[in-house]
Amino acid sequence: MTVYSQHIQIRWADIDANRHLRHSAYYDYGAAVRMMFLSSHGLTTQKLEEFQIGPILFREEAIFRREIVLEDKIFIDVEMVKATPDLSRWSLRHNFLKEDGSRAALLNIDGAWIDMAKRKLTAPNEFIQKIFLEIPKATGFEWSAITQK
Repeated sequence: MTVYSQHIQIRWADIDANRHLRHSAYYDYGAAVRMMFLSSHGLTTQKLEEFQIGPILFREEAIFRREIVLEDKIFIDVEMVKATPDLSRWSLRHNFLKEDGSRAALLNIDGAWIDMAKRKLTAPNEFIQKIFLEIPKATGFEWSAITQK
């Protein structure tokens, strides 16, 4: 699968007192790229509402490599690192790349799906599974044996 990458315009409001990208903006940008991917493949917020399901995160970890400043042009991708066969749990990675191709940061996340009515973890339906399978796979991608409890 080809890489899914989006250019993100750095906003003045995302710059901190040290004149570089504030740490929490990395998480916001990662979430934006994930939702852009899902929405562009048909999994819109309307569909999530219709299915009464939503993605939840158990862990977010940012690893910072190089500063990002207001004038930088950055690209953020999304790739699947591992998942259960039913796609009920998954791990994704975002690479924050500068225009010269150097990696400014990594964002690792572990997530699952929640049934919004029951407020319990659930496996996604076939519509969601099909779209989630279109997320590019990371080098070393693995199917995981994690099961729901």
